[in-house]
Parts: sequence; C-alpha cells; structure tokens
Amino acid sequence: MTEKPALKLKRLQDLTFKGKRVLVRVDYNVPMNGSKIEDNARIRETLKTLEALIAGGAKLVLISHLGRPKGKPDPKYTLKPVSEELSKLLKKPVAFACDCVGPEADKAVAAVKSGGVLLLENLRFHAEEEVNDPAFAKALAKHADLFIQEAFGALHRAHASTAGVTRHLPGAIGFLVQKELEFLDRAMGNPVRPFTAIIGGAKVSDKLAVLDKLLERVDVLLIGGGMAYTFLAAQGINIGKSLLEKDQVEAAKAIIEKSYNKKIEILLPADHLAVREIKPDAAVSVTQAMAIPSDLIGVDIGPHTVEFFVEHVAKSKTVFWNGPMGIFEMEAFSKGSFAVAKAMAEATKHGVITIVGGGDSLSVIAKAGLVGTMSHCSTGGGASLELLEGKILPGLAALAS
Repeated sequence: MTEKPALKLKRLQDLTFKGKRVLVRVDYNVPMNGSKIEDNARIRETLKTLEALIAGGAKLVLISHLGRPKGKPDPKYTLKPVSEELSKLLKKPVAFACDCVGPEADKAVAAVKSGGVLLLENLRFHAEEEVNDPAFAKALAKHADLFIQEAFGALHRAHASTAGVTRHLPGAIGFLVQKELEFLDRAMGNPVRPFTAIIGGAKVSDKLAVLDKLLERVDVLLIGGGMAYTFLAAQGINIGKSLLEKDQVEAAKAIIEKSYNKKIEILLPADHLAVREIKPDAAVSVTQAMAIPSDLIGVDIGPHTVEFFVEHVAKSKTVFWNGPMGIFEMEAFSKGSFAVAKAMAEATKHGVITIVGGGDSLSVIAKAGLVGTMSHCSTGGGASLELLEGKILPGLAALAS
C-alpha cells in the first residue's frame, strides 16, 4: 500500500453542515433472511458518522444498494427493513422513500428537517446506477448540498452513487471510511512482525493479485478453502473430485515459486475433511495426508491442519484473514473456519493485531458468536483486497479529483 500515490481527501470533520442537505452513501448491503436482517454490523459501523451529522444539524439523505435486483424494483431487495433497524439503532425516526429519484424521492427529501434522517429506496432498482449514468448521478446529487462517502464496501465500484455524484457535489469521507483506510494502511503497510496472512475462499482467480502482493509483506502465508486444492494440484498432489481451477494451476505454481525465492513460508492443508457428495448429512472422512482419494471431495481443512494454523496465529503479531477454510454454511464443514476465527479472537486478547477482510469471513465470525473480538473487521471484502493489491479505488479517486 505504500506504492500508491497518496490521495488528498477531505474528511467529514473538515466540513460544516448545519442546515445543509447531506447525501450520505452508506453500504447497507446486509445479509437478509426474508425481511429479517441477519447481521446489522454494516449499519452499526455508520452510526458514528450519522450521529455527528445529526448533532451538527444536517438534513440526512442516505443512499445504498442491497443485493442484485437486476436494475428494476424487486420487493425482495427493499431497504424498508433497513430503515426500521436504523431507526432502532439511532433511537429516532428514520423516514423512508419508495424510490431514490423522481417525484416521490424529491417530496421526501424536501420534508427532511435539520437533524432528520431519510433513507431512499435501493439504488440498484435503477439500471443506471451500476453503469454510472450521468443523468442518474445528477438526479441523486440534486437531493443535497454536500456528499459524504461512507460506503467502504462499494468504493471499488465506479457507480453513479460512488463516482458520478462527486461531479456535482463537494464531498468528503466519513468516519468509517477513514477508519478502514487508516487501519489497513497502518497494519498492512508497516505491520508488526511476524505477520501471517490466512487466505481462503473458493477461487484462486479471485485472490491471485492479492496473494502476489501479500508475498511482498507477509512472513507466513496459510492457504485454505477451495482455492487450496488448485495449489495442491499444482504440486502434483491428488485432490480427488475437489474444486479445481485448471486454468490457474500455472499461476499457483508461480506463487509457490515466488514464496520459495523470497524465503516466505507458504503452508497448504496437510489433511482434509472429505465427502462423496456435498450435502449437510454426508458421511465425512478425514484424510491422513495432503492427498484426497479419487472418489472424494474436499470440504474443509482437517484436524492436523487446524492445529498448525492455530499455532501460527498464536505465534504472530499481526494476522490478516480473508476467506473461509471450507463450506462453512454447512455445520459439518465449518470446523476449520470456526477454529481460525476462535484462534484470532484469542490472539487479539494477547495483543495480536487481527484484521478480517470482509465478506464470508465476517459471516463466520457472526455465526461463531465472535463479533467485536477482532482488532478490525473490514466492512468491504472486495475493497479491502483491492487496497492490498495496491489499486486506487474509484470511489476515492472520484472524491480526490
């Protein structure tokens, strides 16, 4: 992260906003079960910024996306339950408008008083949002006098609400985005050593650039999850019917070779939980070695791997984790991911800097009952990974331009 040129960004505390309409881009893309919010962490993380704006007498107009409604209204993805949850957290009414642009939105915005809060309907109910349509961005910007970027998880996307609106409104970053940038830059750019990275998830292709960049920074790299099978295959180890990205085998070989040349320890699973068929009640076998029998599918790291992954976490001073160790959504295959989460929580108690890079890893922490036990949990998996890759995020570049 030290390679990137520094962006000059205004902060919320650099602005005055009494009586002004403030458009706040939040990331309320929260996990839902029907109309019930399963984890409100992304909402809670914005409260500091919202409370500061309310206390300062701003008229708050919040915009967000939720899910993938394919550019048209879909009741499944309405933000109405989010407005109700936010009202409980703020302990004050939060108005809701059934659109984010147009007459209904205009009327709702006009009704907001100083210190009031309005949440507009899902941005992605309009296809223009994701293509950064200039007219749509202008219609959003019409709602406000100032823009605050608080959606860290959407910064890596050049959408109308993250990049387009900045052409029409003076803007700044909120407290959450400030915290994310400062923490990741400090901990990842100049980590307290030894520095261990644990990378999981399904695909090598999704993490290849960040793996390459992490080899410039880490002392130890632990690889689990579905992507580990491609790395094992790259070493000529039988992986049975496990997930394999054939087109990434050479890339995996290159990562292994680079780690060897840089004298960085790279550790792959030494044993596995394996099944004949991926289903919750499948009979589970524990392999006795790295190889997986030809008729089985790897679904989680095995007990020996759990043991040495946990040992490495305990020996570290900084740990970064992104991606589960197995198919954690099924309880029988969640032990590896839960063990990593618990080891990191325990390490945090002993002064280890523990950073979780968003996405499924946050879901693991929530399911394990470990929310609030890490040094830092990033609200944006994709954004945090792109920062680690050394990329400049479009949502930040737009504010700096």
